[in-house]
Amino acid sequence: MKLIIEKDYEAMSQTAATLTLARMYQNRRVNISITAGSTPKRVYEIMAPQVKDKSYLDNVYYYNFDEIPVKGEKVGITMRDLNTMYFTPAAISRERIVPLNEQTYTTQMERIRSVGGLDFMLLGLGFDGHYCGNLPGATHFEDEIVTVSSYATPDMEKRLIKNLDRPEQLFDFYLTMGPKAVMETKELVIIANGKRKAPAVKEFLTGTIRNEFPASVLKLHPNLTLILDEEAASLL
Repeated sequence: MKLIIEKDYEAMSQTAATLTLARMYQNRRVNISITAGSTPKRVYEIMAPQVKDKSYLDNVYYYNFDEIPVKGEKVGITMRDLNTMYFTPAAISRERIVPLNEQTYTTQMERIRSVGGLDFMLLGLGFDGHYCGNLPGATHFEDEIVTVSSYATPDMEKRLIKNLDRPEQLFDFYLTMGPKAVMETKELVIIANGKRKAPAVKEFLTGTIRNEFPASVLKLHPNLTLILDEEAASLL
């Protein structure tokens, strides 16, 4: 594992953007998976103008690693947010986005493996140790791509409804790449910022590997980089 501690959110975002962009410059197909959420917002602001209208980056294909379907909508919450933060500003063509959704999840791993697997994944770290849709009590280390009940844990329904305009839009399940699928990715980069993430960062680095803290298994990955700002690293 590589640990990079930057001074602040801006510096952390610059480093994460640089690492992500660097993986794109290959003379072959590159398959990457990127995270939604608030943490990577600045990363994508930095990346978008570096990628937009660059035909020499048409070799890059994008995969979302989780999705919250929305009744009555063509795209789920994750893809909606990725469109807003990155795909639209960067003018990524639809042909280079391979969505995970309620129609494709049963064959998504087959598609990924058929093109050589995922080369790179940018992840966030949740306060409770979750990443992708792998929340405590929701998935297990042996899972690949799975459906998770919207009522899997006592607070799951509440967490999902926060992302919706109306409660009745909630599906009975959401989708996520499980730990086994994520661990197949050739390179992982995790980003975390702010004092609120400091306890999770400390637990990730010093705690035991267990399903109750889902991200703990990622410490076993042979090519993992953790990028923090000083506040997120303040308890180390």
